[in-house]
Amino acid sequence: MSTGEIRRVIIIGAGQAGGETAQRLRQGGFEGEITLIGEEPAAPYQRPPLSKAYLKGDLDIDRLMLRPASMYAEERIALLTKTRAVWIDRANRKVRVEGGRELPYDALVLATGAKPRKLPLVGADLEGVYLFRTAADVDRVREKFVSGAKLIVIGAGYIGLEVAAVARQLGLNVTVIETAVRPLARVTSPEVAGFFLDEHTRQGVRFVLGGQPALIKGSDRVTGVALTDGAELPADLVIAGIGVTPDIAIAEQCGLTVNNGIVTDRQCRTSDPNIFAIGDCAARPMVHYNGQIVRLESVHNAVEGAKIVAATLTGGKEHTEEAPWFWSDQYDLKLQIAGLFHGYDRVVFRGVMADRAFAAFYYKGDKLIAVDAVNRPAEYLGAKMLIQTGRTLPPNLLEDMSRPMKELVASAR
Repeated sequence: MSTGEIRRVIIIGAGQAGGETAQRLRQGGFEGEITLIGEEPAAPYQRPPLSKAYLKGDLDIDRLMLRPASMYAEERIALLTKTRAVWIDRANRKVRVEGGRELPYDALVLATGAKPRKLPLVGADLEGVYLFRTAADVDRVREKFVSGAKLIVIGAGYIGLEVAAVARQLGLNVTVIETAVRPLARVTSPEVAGFFLDEHTRQGVRFVLGGQPALIKGSDRVTGVALTDGAELPADLVIAGIGVTPDIAIAEQCGLTVNNGIVTDRQCRTSDPNIFAIGDCAARPMVHYNGQIVRLESVHNAVEGAKIVAATLTGGKEHTEEAPWFWSDQYDLKLQIAGLFHGYDRVVFRGVMADRAFAAFYYKGDKLIAVDAVNRPAEYLGAKMLIQTGRTLPPNLLEDMSRPMKELVASAR
């Protein structure tokens, strides 16, 4: 199928990835029909602030929006909210939505995202137990965030720690339960994890590390969490932050190849050449990691996929992929990450943790593969550029604080 034959594009999923795709198709000169299907009542909005500024009350829903709602009509993008796609007919290129309506497509983009894992525990459906994925989820819990309330967060990943930080700033009593022996165990080094553990402890968060919840206690609503070792922790609220799973149900229904996500090529094309997949639901080859197929959950990956698909469908210039990047805000700490640290064999620090401003550089052999920068934007941007361009720096140079990061990056080979 050539780009000239594409007159109708359907996008399933009206999150960041789907919303960006619709907008970038128009920016790329696509004049055909665009239909954006979303299950939520709102137009596409940013999700990262949900566990940060939105939960704290520093942002309202209007400031979360990717674009003003009026833009979709102005750009001739048919936005179907509160609508669930239930079936894909690949042979006839049609999408069926709840109610039976069928919509034809020439190209289909799956941007279905991911769903939060539910607690596999008795009592997980009690009033006062919450998952954390949508603005509506946050709206339900935010009014319960009152000073003195007892909150238990299950899971010490980025979402769990961000929620814990906001809760402490609002005066809640917070306990974090994590089955691993340290927070952030899957996403950063023991040294950086230890820094955040110390910071949260200093702020008054209690941690139960290596703890395994057994059941959620309560009758009509939650009253506590029982652990497998017999301990019981009182709670007014429980928030589960135990990760997400890619939403691949509709891809499986129509027979696309899936493996921890909808598998695509570098152009985000699935095993069906007329169907693309992007964002949290998709796994694609990463150019900066020797073509390894990776599924990433990040704003950057959502936007990257939208750019790739829009360029492919409009016949535009091929998008130059960036190195992966992420961020997390906790208290007055901004953690910025570039690259993927998995497989590192050495970590080098620039700055001092006690100053609450430092960067951890991850090496695999002689190659710089990732950075965690805490309140050090120059180190983050410099390392991101190095990873992006495949350059590196000897570790001893990074440890030399007398030389500015910009100077070091300019000297890299």
